[in-house]
Amino acid sequence: MIHEIFMPALSSTMTEGKIVSWVKSPGDKVEKGETVVVVESDKADMDVESFYEGYVATILVEAGDSAPVGSAIALLAETEAEIETAKQQAQSGGATQSEADTTTSPGQIADVSTTVAATAADTAEASSNGNGAAHRAGRVMVSPRARKLAKELKVDLSNLQGSGPHGRIVAQDIEAAAGKTQPTPAAQPQIKAPVAPPPTPTVKSAPAPAPAPVATAAPGQVVPLNTLQNAVVRNMVASLQVPTFHVGYTITTNELDKLYKQIKSKGVTMTALLAKAVAVTLQKHPLVNASYSEQGIQYRSAINIAVAVAMDDGGLITPVLQNADQIDIYSLSRNWKSLVDRARLKQLQPEEYNSGTFTLSNLGMFGVDRFDAILPPGQGAILAVGAARSQVVAIDGMFGVRQQMQVNITCDHRIIYGAHAAAFLQDLAKLIETNPQSLTM
Repeated sequence: MIHEIFMPALSSTMTEGKIVSWVKSPGDKVEKGETVVVVESDKADMDVESFYEGYVATILVEAGDSAPVGSAIALLAETEAEIETAKQQAQSGGATQSEADTTTSPGQIADVSTTVAATAADTAEASSNGNGAAHRAGRVMVSPRARKLAKELKVDLSNLQGSGPHGRIVAQDIEAAAGKTQPTPAAQPQIKAPVAPPPTPTVKSAPAPAPAPVATAAPGQVVPLNTLQNAVVRNMVASLQVPTFHVGYTITTNELDKLYKQIKSKGVTMTALLAKAVAVTLQKHPLVNASYSEQGIQYRSAINIAVAVAMDDGGLITPVLQNADQIDIYSLSRNWKSLVDRARLKQLQPEEYNSGTFTLSNLGMFGVDRFDAILPPGQGAILAVGAARSQVVAIDGMFGVRQQMQVNITCDHRIIYGAHAAAFLQDLAKLIETNPQSLTM
């Protein structure tokens, strides 16, 4: 039997993907669950694994080329004898049928891993069993390295609880089951998420590539946008359809700066402090953490703070600090460092950059005084943070110097009104100015 390998949908907004590299070549043997191809989605490079054993018969889309989601990119033959038949079929342009009971529509994958959940409804319907993602539809979700290690150490995968993202079984779990080591503490979830995670696709992060060089162009030359830049363009154009407004506020940061100096040596970043302050304030203002839908206001069950990060090779990505209001500042800072490192290597999982409920954009680190941020699609607000400056202010009838920063919130006016935004900023300022120590509790 001959199977088509389809271009997977690695995110809800992905319409086409680019082949980064083929891990397997024509004629190579492929095991079930083995990586076949590395695909570039909107904002990450992902390995895609095969559902079947067989042989790569022919590659239809070469490395460096793009193809629409759901289109065939290669043919997989179950036996060596069928390789030549598959080649002839590819040359004649004929389509294959994977299995009698398998149909594929755009955005689905028949012979390669299932797609990332595309809507919030899919997320809400995810299994409440913590291991449901790892044992979905009777299929154990295991990283290729863990699967190989399980064979070597003779570990039964069927009843093993994974500690990887959303229950995936990773190498540390195999070693722990074999009695060689204990699971890595960092791999264990730090909190119980308020809503069960969406099903995890059989897609894992690609091996760490060398950082892409910054594109240079000669005067007058036109340089095509890369995949990430095109994704930003689509999102920004969509944002222009939303009626928004801006509210500015001045926040004194002396107490926050003092706290930062005290805990900076422990790995805490200012970005994590600001994200934590925003998340804690959003607990009192669930409307600002909500989003508009055709059915009404979509209130979120979690506070996930997305933070804008500029990529070295162009474009913008927003790694997400999930449940930022519930995680301690030290763990939050470690999570942020890991997210940024993997974002620059294009190794983020889709849920690590598309699950934000509120976005923080900090250009203050570049010395920018104030700016207006564009509202991300699917969110109700974004906060633009400027640099803290020394300002002469009146204090109890006398003059004094205080560090002050300008923040500016952009809101979706369909659900958030000026009074809501002002109340949120007032509470954020009160927290930063009078009680930043609470962020460490």
